[in-house]
Amino acid sequence: MKAHVVFATITGNNEDVADIVTEGLEDLGLDVTQTEISQTDPQDLTDADICVVCAYTYNEGHLPEEGLDFFEDLADLDLSGKVFGVAGSGDIFYEEFFNTAVDDFINQFKKTNATQGFEGVKINLEPDEDDIAKLDEFAAGLVKTYQDLKK
Repeated sequence: MKAHVVFATITGNNEDVADIVTEGLEDLGLDVTQTEISQTDPQDLTDADICVVCAYTYNEGHLPEEGLDFFEDLADLDLSGKVFGVAGSGDIFYEEFFNTAVDDFINQFKKTNATQGFEGVKINLEPDEDDIAKLDEFAAGLVKTYQDLKK
């Protein structure tokens, strides 16, 4: 199985989230590619079985500016038979706008006919031990969903 983890970060927190997810998937035996969102063509996801985005939410619910093209082009893909997951680090200071990019990317992935492999994971700031456990559960859930899909 192959996975592709795409991240967008300003503070480094979402790169940490991506690193944890990548490591979790690798520990489960997957071949994982990890790339930064501005350096990634959404078409690259068609080579993966499991597609993951780890993105921050800027200010009051804005998507990462460097990822807008990726976000828009994502909806044009047909990812039927693939599994997706979305995780992100944000700041609860923004209250109702906390990590809305996670929800936005989930909705965008749903347009691709991919199967959501696990609920979106929203982390406040830097991932702590509880968050790492949740991200490991996230990675395992993505793999299980993919395996169930292929039965």
